[in-house]
Amino acid sequence: MHKFLFKHIDNSGLIVFRILFGLLCFLESIGAVFTGWVRRTLIEPEFTFSFIGFEWLQPLPGNWMYVYYIVMGVFSLFIMVGYKYRFSMFMFAMMWAATYLMQKSSYNNHYYLLMVLSFLMVFLPANRYASLDVKFNPSLKRISMPSWCKWAFVLQLFILYTYASIAKIYPDWLDTTVIALLMKGKASYPLIGELLQQKTTHYFIAYGGILFDGLIIPLLLFKKTRKYAFFASIFFHLFNSIVFQIGIFPYLSLAFSLFFFEPKIIQTIFLKKKEFYNSDKINIPKYSAVLVSLFTLYFLVHIALPLRHHFFEDNVLWTEEGHRLSWRMMLRTKSGNVKYSVIDKETNNAVTIKLSNYLTKKQRRGASSKPDVIWQFAQHLKQDFAKKGKSVEVYVRAYVSVNGKPSKQLIDPKVDLANEEWYHFKHHDWILPSK
Repeated sequence: MHKFLFKHIDNSGLIVFRILFGLLCFLESIGAVFTGWVRRTLIEPEFTFSFIGFEWLQPLPGNWMYVYYIVMGVFSLFIMVGYKYRFSMFMFAMMWAATYLMQKSSYNNHYYLLMVLSFLMVFLPANRYASLDVKFNPSLKRISMPSWCKWAFVLQLFILYTYASIAKIYPDWLDTTVIALLMKGKASYPLIGELLQQKTTHYFIAYGGILFDGLIIPLLLFKKTRKYAFFASIFFHLFNSIVFQIGIFPYLSLAFSLFFFEPKIIQTIFLKKKEFYNSDKINIPKYSAVLVSLFTLYFLVHIALPLRHHFFEDNVLWTEEGHRLSWRMMLRTKSGNVKYSVIDKETNNAVTIKLSNYLTKKQRRGASSKPDVIWQFAQHLKQDFAKKGKSVEVYVRAYVSVNGKPSKQLIDPKVDLANEEWYHFKHHDWILPSK
């Protein structure tokens, strides 16, 4: 195993990927500013729904989040040109992770993937060619890398796509209910809007998605099917980019193809002046056992995280327990109506909360249908009234519809959520059963 992992191969794919990765991170960072995403998500809200346990992570005051994202953009450019690569990569990874964890109103598996890849890239020798680091310090120059650098990407992608495929195998996806609901809002798209409403299109998307996610990595690995799989990837990801408008992810996914094609092809197309590495040298470093152990643990965690929802009661589509960090992408639609009642413990007076006084439109969607966000808002109300010298109880009546089905009551209205603890690895009994 050590011989396989530490056998050196040409590093053209990694070098080109670093350049594209830096460029895409720059576009994502700066794009978030100019499209208004930073303003809507991190500046306008009074507070953000962070990942539970990271409440201390809140946006910078005023307009400083604009500066924050511009700084991330600068680090992205440093990554692209290979300037102080590891420091720049680490700083981008930390800053991106912070913004990911400080808000989940705009939760997206693609943001999670970018965080994971950013930390992974810190450990890779991606600055050993075509970089300012090499220009300033020629001794860093290398034309090869250990093969584990390639297989770390392959395994990460295999985990992602496999879980994404398996998660789609449930009734509402298989009968295209989910697809029909997702496509309903695309009817006004020019040229393709009407096509996206057709039942045949829905079946193509539903079953095509399962097959693509389940087979794309194995097909890219085999030479005979690689070319066809790559063209299928182009169609699939461009379709997602146009229809779902999900930022850089489709193009980042296409960039992953660099690790599947022969290094000679990548070198010939992108790095013609680079010497091609064509040797069988095996260089096992002294720290190899530690490195293998760390990466084994890393991938075991990533294999385990998407399985955790099986250990909670009820359906993850209803409870959301174990939904995040699990590659469960665009699997359901959810809507809800909610009423928060705050009871003063001393006077027993009740106040009905008007959500628009506290939350943005996007935040209200989460506070109406997602149990963890509902619990967090109940805690926020408790703290807000405590500042006014009042000790309160918070009760919630929430009726939620999943995938267009009749609404059902989500939260036990007799439970004071302000007095409930949150458990990361235990089902919450105040979430009523889905059936």
